[in-house]
Amino acid sequence: MSRVLIIGAGGVGRVVAHKCAQNGEVFSHITLASRTLSKCEEIRDEIEKMQNVRIDTEQVDADNVEELVRLIKKVDPYMVINVALPYQDLTIMDACLLTGVHYLDTANYEHPDSAKFEYKEQWAKDGDFKAKNLMALLGSGFDPGVTNVFCAYALKHYFDEIHYIDILDCNAGDHGYAFATNFNPEINIREVNSKGRYWENGEWKETEPMEIKMVWDYPQIGPKDSYLLYHEEEESLVKNIKGLKRIRFWMTFSQSYLTHLKVLDNIGLTRIDPIEVDGCKVVPLHVVKALLPDPASLGPRTKGKTNIGVVCEGVKNGERKKIYIYNICDHQEAYKEVCAQCVSYTTGVPAMIGAKLMCEGKWMEPGTINMEQLDPDPFMEELNRQGLPWHIIEMDPDATFEVK
Repeated sequence: MSRVLIIGAGGVGRVVAHKCAQNGEVFSHITLASRTLSKCEEIRDEIEKMQNVRIDTEQVDADNVEELVRLIKKVDPYMVINVALPYQDLTIMDACLLTGVHYLDTANYEHPDSAKFEYKEQWAKDGDFKAKNLMALLGSGFDPGVTNVFCAYALKHYFDEIHYIDILDCNAGDHGYAFATNFNPEINIREVNSKGRYWENGEWKETEPMEIKMVWDYPQIGPKDSYLLYHEEEESLVKNIKGLKRIRFWMTFSQSYLTHLKVLDNIGLTRIDPIEVDGCKVVPLHVVKALLPDPASLGPRTKGKTNIGVVCEGVKNGERKKIYIYNICDHQEAYKEVCAQCVSYTTGVPAMIGAKLMCEGKWMEPGTINMEQLDPDPFMEELNRQGLPWHIIEMDPDATFEVK
């Protein structure tokens, strides 16, 4: 049994805390920490009522390494589960190195001043974690995370080589607002507004935001417009999947979302550089974030489903093969279980699973480790047990995407 420290009390932090409480045979002591103590206390009371488990709460500034070190020494956890902002990955990793505890996150580091997604600065700490015999599990969410494991599972059980991967992320939930984001608005808008990228024949190719669209028929949801974006799991999968020739990432957006985002872009409200207003420096995107609904508040009102998965094409015993592995999650069912909508649920459950496997010693390897580098089987088994069951469809290798 292991003590864990969860840093971050947003929608994902809520799910992680609930799911850790549900797995008390592994997580003997849970502490939830955030800059805003009242958020932790709200989740603590909710968990005590729903799970009959008492967790501890603490306040911490995750940008401050010294504060983090003091908290980690006080809590004395086996590992830290980082579900704070991606801007804070490096400070939390440094605090784990200084205190000798294992680390897990759900998204790669982002610099506050540039919308750039890459593992470079986290991978640079690989030697430091190995030297201290510590594990840093990177990207244990859904995408990245489960999608990486889907690819590893496909390679282990269905292919000798995977040549093509398409990651497909569909959120068909309806929250009733004209415009809102299902996770941190600042991260969401920065991600969507970044240039699209995909990897093909040994090189990265860049596109304009939303330049490439295709229609995919998502099981239990139906055909949806899906747009090519860049997503961080592509970077690690390119390194670790044998035989890969191309990888792309697609995400669905409603026309209402795209229209609102275009208006915000046109008037400069998605800028991340400070401007002066009445003698004060403000970041336009921070203003938008402050005005939009808190994603953690969307749970009670969001209805519908998500469908996230991967299509892998390659060869087995010299013959072409194509499969589709995916999960379907229902927003209202997720809310009934952990008071959060699917976007938080599908990120928080895999974070808990990754931590569980680390605590059990089933996944334990020193260094900075991406999900596809580990044995996928125990993780896939846990997905079925913990509320994210998966499905596999064998497809016609000649079936193509309708790309526009």
